[in-house]
Amino acid sequence: APAAHGGNRTGRAFTGDRSGEWLYGAMHRAGYATQPISIGRGDALRLDGAYVTAVVRCAPPGNRPLPAERDNCLPYLVEELPLLPRARVLLALGAFAWSGALLAIRALGHEAPRPKPRFAHAAEVEIGPYTLLGSYHVSQQNTFTGKLTREMLDAIFARARELGGSDPG
Repeated sequence: APAAHGGNRTGRAFTGDRSGEWLYGAMHRAGYATQPISIGRGDALRLDGAYVTAVVRCAPPGNRPLPAERDNCLPYLVEELPLLPRARVLLALGAFAWSGALLAIRALGHEAPRPKPRFAHAAEVEIGPYTLLGSYHVSQQNTFTGKLTREMLDAIFARARELGGSDPG
């Protein structure tokens, strides 16, 4: 979900807050972004071989989205994925995004393994044409405490690059 003082304010997901500094910094180091920062929609940031979206489309109360909000927004994600025909790897930032991605992939007619694949940092599961890859969210709660480090995030993007089959640049 967009942060009330970041993506919701600036009009671009993970833009204008510390989470975005982590995400776009890692994307830049992996060759997916033209610059390591994202401050606003007109800041010249361009993505190459990547697309950033959200499972929940509006900033939730208390910055904690509920399953009902995810389910209400799910049709948007289900509509987006077929518009990205080259997408091979879906990187879910956090368990909530992991769950939403699984629901969206199922809604597109791809059967997920049973039991439901569990979220973990660096978890991977192949479903239909996609590999779903999990990472701890880039929230300050995770980055300030060291639950997610820059090295961990860089390794996830390196794995996404490897799974996607394209070299940076």
